[in-house]
Amino acid sequence: MDYQPPATAIELLYQDDDILLVNKPAGLLSVPGRIHKDCLINRLQEDFPTVRCVHRLDMETSGLMVMALHKPAQAHLNKQFEQRRVKKQYQARVIGQPQNDSGEINVPLICDWPNRPKQKVDYEGGKSALTQWSVQSREALTTLLNLTPITGRSHQLRVHLWHIGLPIVADRLYQAEALNSEQAGAIEQIQQAKKRSLLHLHSTFLQFIHPSSGATLAFDSVAPF
Repeated sequence: MDYQPPATAIELLYQDDDILLVNKPAGLLSVPGRIHKDCLINRLQEDFPTVRCVHRLDMETSGLMVMALHKPAQAHLNKQFEQRRVKKQYQARVIGQPQNDSGEINVPLICDWPNRPKQKVDYEGGKSALTQWSVQSREALTTLLNLTPITGRSHQLRVHLWHIGLPIVADRLYQAEALNSEQAGAIEQIQQAKKRSLLHLHSTFLQFIHPSSGATLAFDSVAPF
């Protein structure tokens, strides 16, 4: 996959002596890859040399990320993520219509090593993974879903939705199967209308405890699609 990250400036939503809260654009790596060094953390280090990564979003996923500005803040936030005390919500546009208006997906995941970075469902060797979902709105061929990942496995939302037959629009790794030409054309029109050729997945809500003050901070971000 060609790496053509956006050249736009990183949107900074909140800043203090301990943390940054940013809106990561779609198409930009969170941290350096084996080949590509242009990424969110490296761009932020130009203005905030001490910034440290706490969690990641997939390259094609956009939305809220919290960054630490020193090691104690990083350790505090890392612990919150490890203990699942951070509340996260996402929005996705999926191909298809779920029968119900809400539900959960509880299937274990593991790395698909021959096809990395893909992940796959594995009931014997996989790690537990749980996603809760609800319908925000139904469209002609697609549905907008609100997603709450209870666990934080790699590609969890993408694999879970693909597993239940609702792949995310523009997901190049977990693609919709057996789309006819009319459906494929309609999906392409949706992408053009929403000006979003990359994955229709956005981190819309993030809540955590401030590492110094102990206050509960909550941030929202509207999905750009």
